[in-house]
Amino acid sequence: MRFGFLLPARALFAAFILSIALRAAVQQMPPAEPPQPMPGARQEAPTIRVTTNEVLVPTLVETHDGEVVYGLKQNDFILEDDGVPQKIRVQEEMDSAPVALVVAVEEGGASFLEFDKLAKLGPLLDLFLADGRSQAALVGFDSAPHLIQDYTHSSDLLGDALKHLQPGNGGDAILDTVSYAVDLLEDTPKQYRRVLLLVSEERDHGSKHTKPDQLVKKIGRSDVLVLSISFSPSRAEFLHDLKDSGDDRTMNLFSTVAMIVQAFKKNVAKEVAHMSGGEYTRFTGDKAFEQRVVDAARHVRNRYLITFSPSNPTPGLHTIRVQTVQDYGARIVARANYWLQTEAR
Repeated sequence: MRFGFLLPARALFAAFILSIALRAAVQQMPPAEPPQPMPGARQEAPTIRVTTNEVLVPTLVETHDGEVVYGLKQNDFILEDDGVPQKIRVQEEMDSAPVALVVAVEEGGASFLEFDKLAKLGPLLDLFLADGRSQAALVGFDSAPHLIQDYTHSSDLLGDALKHLQPGNGGDAILDTVSYAVDLLEDTPKQYRRVLLLVSEERDHGSKHTKPDQLVKKIGRSDVLVLSISFSPSRAEFLHDLKDSGDDRTMNLFSTVAMIVQAFKKNVAKEVAHMSGGEYTRFTGDKAFEQRVVDAARHVRNRYLITFSPSNPTPGLHTIRVQTVQDYGARIVARANYWLQTEAR
Protein backbone atom coordinates (compact mmCIF):
# COMPACT_ATOMS: atom_id res chain seq x y z
CA MET A 1 0.00 0.00 0.00
CA ARG A 2 2.76 2.39 0.93
CA PHE A 3 4.70 1.64 -2.28
CA GLY A 4 1.58 2.15 -4.37
CA PHE A 5 1.06 5.57 -2.78
CA LEU A 6 4.65 6.79 -3.21
CA LEU A 7 4.86 6.03 -6.99
CA PRO A 8 2.03 8.37 -8.02
CA ALA A 9 3.38 11.02 -5.71
CA ARG A 10 6.81 10.84 -7.33
CA ALA A 11 5.24 10.95 -10.79
CA LEU A 12 3.17 13.97 -9.78
CA PHE A 13 6.26 15.71 -8.43
CA ALA A 14 8.17 14.99 -11.63
CA ALA A 15 5.34 16.36 -13.76
CA PHE A 16 5.27 19.49 -11.59
CA ILE A 17 9.01 20.07 -12.13
CA LEU A 18 8.61 19.44 -15.89
CA SER A 19 5.79 21.96 -16.16
CA ILE A 20 7.94 24.63 -14.49
CA ALA A 21 10.79 23.90 -16.90
CA LEU A 22 8.52 24.05 -19.94
CA ARG A 23 6.98 27.32 -18.78
CA ALA A 24 10.44 28.85 -18.39
CA ALA A 25 11.46 27.61 -21.83
CA VAL A 26 8.35 29.07 -23.49
CA GLN A 27 8.97 32.44 -21.81
CA GLN A 28 12.50 32.47 -23.21
CA MET A 29 11.42 31.58 -26.78
CA PRO A 30 11.44 34.50 -29.27
CA PRO A 31 8.09 35.49 -30.80
CA ALA A 32 7.07 33.69 -33.99
CA GLU A 33 8.13 35.42 -37.18
CA PRO A 34 5.51 36.21 -39.84
CA PRO A 35 5.65 34.24 -43.12
CA GLN A 36 8.32 35.55 -45.48
CA PRO A 37 7.64 36.29 -49.14
CA MET A 38 8.74 33.73 -51.69
CA PRO A 39 12.27 34.27 -52.99
CA GLY A 40 12.15 36.27 -56.19
CA ALA A 41 8.47 37.16 -55.82
CA ARG A 42 7.31 40.70 -56.45
CA GLN A 43 6.05 42.52 -53.39
CA GLU A 44 2.35 43.22 -53.38
CA ALA A 45 1.47 46.82 -54.08
CA PRO A 46 -0.66 48.19 -51.23
CA THR A 47 -3.61 48.88 -53.51
CA ILE A 48 -4.53 49.09 -57.18
CA ARG A 49 -7.23 51.30 -58.57
CA VAL A 50 -8.67 49.50 -61.58
CA THR A 51 -11.36 52.11 -62.19
CA THR A 52 -8.77 54.01 -64.22
CA ASN A 53 -8.11 50.93 -66.37
CA GLU A 54 -10.13 48.48 -68.39
CA VAL A 55 -11.06 45.09 -67.06
CA LEU A 56 -10.21 42.31 -69.51
CA VAL A 57 -12.80 39.53 -69.87
CA PRO A 58 -11.61 36.66 -72.11
CA THR A 59 -14.74 34.95 -73.46
CA LEU A 60 -15.07 31.65 -75.31
CA VAL A 61 -18.31 31.00 -77.20
CA GLU A 62 -19.00 27.49 -78.53
CA THR A 63 -22.00 25.68 -79.93
CA HIS A 64 -23.30 22.58 -78.17
CA ASP A 65 -21.20 20.56 -80.64
CA GLY A 66 -18.00 22.25 -79.47
CA GLU A 67 -17.59 24.46 -82.53
CA VAL A 68 -16.30 27.95 -81.87
CA VAL A 69 -18.71 30.74 -82.75
CA TYR A 70 -16.78 33.28 -84.82
CA GLY A 71 -17.59 36.76 -86.06
CA LEU A 72 -19.41 38.15 -83.02
CA LYS A 73 -19.30 41.91 -82.54
CA GLN A 74 -19.74 44.30 -79.65
CA ASN A 75 -23.52 44.41 -80.07
CA ASP A 76 -23.71 40.62 -79.86
CA PHE A 77 -22.65 40.57 -76.18
CA ILE A 78 -24.20 41.66 -72.91
CA LEU A 79 -21.87 42.02 -69.93
CA GLU A 80 -23.13 42.71 -66.42
CA ASP A 81 -21.00 43.83 -63.50
CA ASP A 82 -22.83 42.87 -60.29
CA GLY A 83 -26.03 42.76 -62.32
CA VAL A 84 -25.55 46.16 -63.99
CA PRO A 85 -25.05 46.20 -67.81
CA GLN A 86 -21.75 47.75 -68.87
CA LYS A 87 -20.52 49.58 -71.93
CA ILE A 88 -18.09 47.16 -73.55
CA ARG A 89 -15.53 46.96 -76.32
CA VAL A 90 -14.81 43.75 -78.22
CA GLN A 91 -11.49 43.23 -79.95
CA GLU A 92 -12.35 41.90 -83.38
CA GLU A 93 -9.04 40.14 -84.05
CA MET A 94 -9.13 37.19 -81.67
CA ASP A 95 -5.81 35.56 -82.55
CA SER A 96 -3.48 38.46 -83.35
CA ALA A 97 -1.78 38.93 -79.97
CA PRO A 98 1.32 36.91 -79.07
CA VAL A 99 1.06 34.63 -76.05
CA ALA A 100 3.17 34.74 -72.90
CA LEU A 101 2.78 31.27 -71.41
CA VAL A 102 3.93 29.88 -68.09
CA VAL A 103 3.69 26.09 -67.82
CA ALA A 104 3.60 25.08 -64.15
CA VAL A 105 3.98 21.35 -63.53
CA GLU A 106 3.81 19.56 -60.21
CA GLU A 107 6.90 17.58 -59.22
CA GLY A 108 5.89 16.76 -55.64
CA GLY A 109 3.84 13.97 -54.13
CA ALA A 110 2.89 11.18 -56.51
CA SER A 111 3.22 13.40 -59.59
CA PHE A 112 6.26 11.39 -60.74
CA LEU A 113 3.74 8.81 -61.95
CA GLU A 114 2.70 11.36 -64.59
CA PHE A 115 6.22 12.31 -65.72
CA ASP A 116 5.95 10.09 -68.81
CA LYS A 117 2.97 12.14 -69.98
CA LEU A 118 4.63 15.46 -69.17
CA ALA A 119 7.68 14.37 -71.17
CA LYS A 120 5.49 14.43 -74.28
CA LEU A 121 4.24 17.96 -73.64
CA GLY A 122 7.09 19.76 -75.43
CA PRO A 123 5.91 19.36 -79.07
CA LEU A 124 2.37 20.29 -78.04
CA LEU A 125 3.63 23.68 -76.85
CA ASP A 126 4.23 24.57 -80.50
CA LEU A 127 0.47 25.15 -80.60
CA PHE A 128 1.06 28.15 -78.32
CA LEU A 129 4.38 29.26 -79.87
CA ALA A 130 3.75 28.72 -83.58
CA ASP A 131 3.54 32.41 -84.50
CA GLY A 132 7.23 32.99 -83.69
CA ARG A 133 6.46 35.91 -81.37
CA SER A 134 4.98 34.00 -78.44
CA GLN A 135 7.14 32.78 -75.58
CA ALA A 136 6.88 30.29 -72.74
CA ALA A 137 8.57 29.56 -69.42
CA LEU A 138 8.56 26.37 -67.35
CA VAL A 139 8.01 26.27 -63.58
CA GLY A 140 8.21 23.17 -61.42
CA PHE A 141 6.88 22.91 -57.89
CA ASP A 142 6.53 20.69 -54.86
CA SER A 143 6.41 22.52 -51.52
CA ALA A 144 7.76 25.59 -53.35
CA PRO A 145 7.88 26.78 -56.98
CA HIS A 146 11.11 27.17 -58.89
CA LEU A 147 11.95 28.34 -62.40
CA ILE A 148 13.19 25.48 -64.60
CA GLN A 149 13.34 27.31 -67.94
CA ASP A 150 13.03 31.07 -68.41
CA TYR A 151 11.02 32.55 -71.28
CA THR A 152 11.98 31.12 -74.64
CA HIS A 153 10.53 30.84 -78.14
CA SER A 154 11.84 27.27 -78.40
CA SER A 155 9.57 24.35 -77.63
CA ASP A 156 12.66 22.11 -77.95
CA LEU A 157 14.25 23.69 -74.88
CA LEU A 158 11.02 23.32 -72.95
CA GLY A 159 10.56 19.76 -74.14
CA ASP A 160 14.06 18.78 -73.07
CA ALA A 161 13.46 20.23 -69.60
CA LEU A 162 10.17 18.34 -69.32
CA LYS A 163 11.98 15.09 -70.10
CA HIS A 164 14.31 15.63 -67.14
CA LEU A 165 11.88 16.48 -64.34
CA GLN A 166 13.00 15.32 -60.92
CA PRO A 167 10.64 14.00 -58.21
CA GLY A 168 10.20 16.52 -55.42
CA ASN A 169 9.06 16.24 -51.84
CA GLY A 170 5.53 15.55 -50.66
CA GLY A 171 4.35 19.13 -51.12
CA ASP A 172 1.87 20.48 -53.64
CA ALA A 173 2.01 24.25 -53.14
CA ILE A 174 -0.50 25.32 -55.78
CA LEU A 175 -1.40 28.64 -54.15
CA ASP A 176 2.24 29.73 -53.96
CA THR A 177 2.89 28.50 -57.49
CA VAL A 178 -0.04 30.32 -59.10
CA SER A 179 1.00 33.51 -57.32
CA TYR A 180 4.59 33.05 -58.51
CA ALA A 181 3.45 32.37 -62.08
CA VAL A 182 1.18 35.42 -62.15
CA ASP A 183 4.16 37.57 -61.14
CA LEU A 184 6.22 36.07 -63.98
CA LEU A 185 3.46 36.76 -66.47
CA GLU A 186 2.79 40.31 -65.31
CA ASP A 187 6.45 41.14 -65.94
CA THR A 188 5.88 40.54 -69.68
CA PRO A 189 4.89 43.39 -72.04
CA LYS A 190 1.24 44.36 -71.96
CA GLN A 191 0.58 43.37 -75.58
CA TYR A 192 1.02 39.68 -74.70
CA ARG A 193 -1.96 37.50 -73.95
CA ARG A 194 -0.92 36.08 -70.59
CA VAL A 195 -1.69 32.42 -69.99
CA LEU A 196 -0.90 29.99 -67.16
CA LEU A 197 -1.09 26.28 -67.98
CA LEU A 198 -1.26 24.49 -64.62
CA VAL A 199 -0.75 20.70 -64.53
CA SER A 200 -1.26 19.45 -60.99
CA GLU A 201 -3.41 17.73 -58.46
CA GLU A 202 -6.56 19.50 -57.34
CA ARG A 203 -5.81 20.47 -53.75
CA ASP A 204 -3.07 22.57 -52.27
CA HIS A 205 -0.65 20.98 -49.81
CA GLY A 206 2.08 23.07 -48.24
CA SER A 207 1.74 26.64 -49.52
CA LYS A 208 3.43 28.89 -46.96
CA HIS A 209 3.42 32.32 -48.55
CA THR A 210 0.01 32.72 -50.19
CA LYS A 211 -3.36 32.48 -48.47
CA PRO A 212 -6.53 31.70 -50.47
CA ASP A 213 -8.01 35.17 -49.98
CA GLN A 214 -4.75 36.75 -51.19
CA LEU A 215 -4.84 34.68 -54.36
CA VAL A 216 -8.51 35.56 -54.94
CA LYS A 217 -7.53 39.22 -54.96
CA LYS A 218 -4.43 38.64 -57.09
CA ILE A 219 -6.30 36.70 -59.78
CA GLY A 220 -9.08 39.28 -59.61
CA ARG A 221 -6.64 42.11 -60.31
CA SER A 222 -4.71 40.38 -63.09
CA ASP A 223 -5.47 39.63 -66.73
CA VAL A 224 -3.93 36.15 -66.55
CA LEU A 225 -5.94 33.33 -68.11
CA VAL A 226 -5.55 30.09 -66.13
CA LEU A 227 -5.94 26.73 -67.89
CA SER A 228 -5.88 23.89 -65.35
CA ILE A 229 -5.36 20.22 -66.20
CA SER A 230 -5.55 17.91 -63.19
CA PHE A 231 -4.55 14.28 -62.83
CA SER A 232 -5.63 11.32 -60.71
CA PRO A 233 -9.38 11.97 -60.69
CA SER A 234 -11.89 9.44 -59.49
CA ARG A 235 -14.41 8.17 -62.03
CA ALA A 236 -17.34 9.85 -60.31
CA GLU A 237 -15.59 13.24 -60.14
CA PHE A 238 -14.50 12.94 -63.75
CA LEU A 239 -18.03 12.34 -65.00
CA HIS A 240 -19.30 15.20 -62.86
CA ASP A 241 -16.84 17.65 -64.39
CA LEU A 242 -17.61 16.48 -67.92
CA LYS A 243 -21.19 17.43 -67.18
CA ASP A 244 -20.14 20.71 -65.57
CA SER A 245 -17.41 21.70 -68.00
CA GLY A 246 -18.39 25.33 -68.13
CA ASP A 247 -21.99 25.41 -69.35
CA ASP A 248 -23.99 28.12 -67.64
CA ARG A 249 -20.98 28.91 -65.53
CA THR A 250 -21.98 32.56 -65.44
CA MET A 251 -25.29 31.51 -63.88
CA ASN A 252 -23.58 30.12 -60.80
CA LEU A 253 -21.02 32.72 -59.82
CA PHE A 254 -19.48 33.18 -56.43
CA SER A 255 -20.35 36.54 -54.91
CA THR A 256 -18.17 36.63 -51.79
CA VAL A 257 -14.53 36.03 -51.06
CA ALA A 258 -15.44 33.57 -48.30
CA MET A 259 -17.30 31.31 -50.74
CA ILE A 260 -14.41 31.29 -53.20
CA VAL A 261 -11.94 30.57 -50.42
CA GLN A 262 -13.99 27.54 -49.42
CA ALA A 263 -14.04 26.38 -53.03
CA PHE A 264 -10.25 26.83 -53.18
CA LYS A 265 -9.89 24.37 -50.32
CA LYS A 266 -11.81 21.73 -52.27
CA ASN A 267 -10.24 22.22 -55.70
CA VAL A 268 -7.98 25.24 -56.15
CA ALA A 269 -6.92 24.21 -59.67
CA LYS A 270 -10.53 24.35 -60.81
CA GLU A 271 -11.49 27.60 -59.10
CA VAL A 272 -8.53 29.71 -60.25
CA ALA A 273 -9.32 28.64 -63.82
CA HIS A 274 -13.01 29.51 -63.56
CA MET A 275 -12.35 32.80 -61.82
CA SER A 276 -9.93 33.95 -64.54
CA GLY A 277 -12.16 32.94 -67.45
CA GLY A 278 -10.06 29.89 -68.24
CA GLU A 279 -10.94 26.22 -68.28
CA TYR A 280 -10.50 23.24 -66.01
CA THR A 281 -10.34 19.61 -67.05
CA ARG A 282 -8.95 16.25 -65.91
CA PHE A 283 -7.15 13.43 -67.63
CA THR A 284 -6.43 9.78 -66.98
CA GLY A 285 -4.42 8.49 -69.96
CA ASP A 286 -1.82 9.73 -72.43
CA LYS A 287 -4.28 10.47 -75.25
CA ALA A 288 -6.65 12.28 -72.92
CA PHE A 289 -3.81 14.45 -71.60
CA GLU A 290 -2.62 15.36 -75.10
CA GLN A 291 -6.15 16.20 -76.21
CA ARG A 292 -6.64 18.46 -73.16
CA VAL A 293 -3.51 20.42 -74.09
CA VAL A 294 -4.57 20.69 -77.73
CA ASP A 295 -8.00 21.99 -76.69
CA ALA A 296 -6.45 24.47 -74.28
CA ALA A 297 -4.15 25.88 -76.97
CA ARG A 298 -6.98 26.14 -79.50
CA HIS A 299 -9.28 27.88 -77.06
CA VAL A 300 -6.66 30.45 -76.05
CA ARG A 301 -6.58 31.75 -79.61
CA ASN A 302 -10.35 31.63 -80.04
CA ARG A 303 -11.43 33.75 -77.12
CA TYR A 304 -13.07 37.11 -77.64
CA LEU A 305 -11.36 39.85 -75.67
CA ILE A 306 -14.06 41.96 -74.05
CA THR A 307 -13.01 45.02 -72.08
CA PHE A 308 -14.94 47.53 -70.00
CA SER A 309 -14.37 50.32 -67.49
CA PRO A 310 -16.38 49.52 -64.33
CA SER A 311 -19.24 51.93 -63.70
CA ASN A 312 -19.47 50.88 -60.04
CA PRO A 313 -16.46 52.11 -57.98
CA THR A 314 -17.32 50.02 -54.90
CA PRO A 315 -14.12 48.29 -53.68
CA GLY A 316 -14.03 44.52 -53.35
CA LEU A 317 -14.95 41.47 -55.38
CA HIS A 318 -17.18 42.08 -58.38
CA THR A 319 -19.12 39.38 -60.25
CA ILE A 320 -19.21 39.34 -64.04
CA ARG A 321 -21.86 37.73 -66.21
CA VAL A 322 -21.47 37.49 -69.99
CA GLN A 323 -24.30 36.55 -72.35
CA THR A 324 -24.88 36.65 -76.08
CA VAL A 325 -27.87 38.52 -77.45
CA GLN A 326 -28.73 35.62 -79.74
CA ASP A 327 -29.11 32.14 -78.28
CA TYR A 328 -26.67 29.87 -80.08
CA GLY A 329 -27.35 27.00 -77.71
CA ALA A 330 -23.80 27.88 -76.77
CA ARG A 331 -21.37 27.29 -73.98
CA ILE A 332 -20.03 30.62 -72.77
CA VAL A 333 -16.81 30.51 -70.75
CA ALA A 334 -15.99 33.94 -69.39
CA ARG A 335 -14.18 35.53 -66.51
CA ALA A 336 -16.25 35.21 -63.36
CA ASN A 337 -14.83 37.89 -61.06
CA TYR A 338 -12.45 40.79 -60.73
CA TRP A 339 -11.14 42.70 -57.72
CA LEU A 340 -11.54 46.45 -57.29
CA GLN A 341 -9.51 48.34 -54.71
CA THR A 342 -9.44 51.92 -53.54
CA GLU A 343 -6.57 54.14 -54.45
CA ALA A 344 -3.57 54.20 -52.11
CA ARG A 345 -3.11 57.34 -50.00
